[in-house]
Amino acid sequence: MASSVLIDTHVLIWVLTKSGKLKGLPWIDRFSVLTVSPISLLEIRLLREIRRLSVDFTEILANLKQDERFCIDNASLDELCATAYDLSWTRDPFDRLLVAHSIVSDLPFGTEDVKIREHYSNVL
Repeated sequence: MASSVLIDTHVLIWVLTKSGKLKGLPWIDRFSVLTVSPISLLEIRLLREIRRLSVDFTEILANLKQDERFCIDNASLDELCATAYDLSWTRDPFDRLLVAHSIVSDLPFGTEDVKIREHYSNVL
């Protein structure tokens, strides 16, 4: 049993907001550590700025840093970009970088994103 999983941005938001959507993620309780990419934090900030999310970014960041379930993984941006260059199946830069983070860190990726699930095999 793996102890850590890299979670997609939407999964992070669901966990932090205690969303009912978590019931559809039976795999999440198998992991003692939910790994978060700084890329997800940037994505949340951007979604807040363009008003697609109404969450308080400062509060989310504070909660994330205080919650022992989470680990912010600071993989090398150079490695992430070099890996993301070849992920031409998506034009979404956040999806490219998050999948690259999963690859570079050798962690399964927890996502409900259909396109990612179709093109990347190490998903839950």
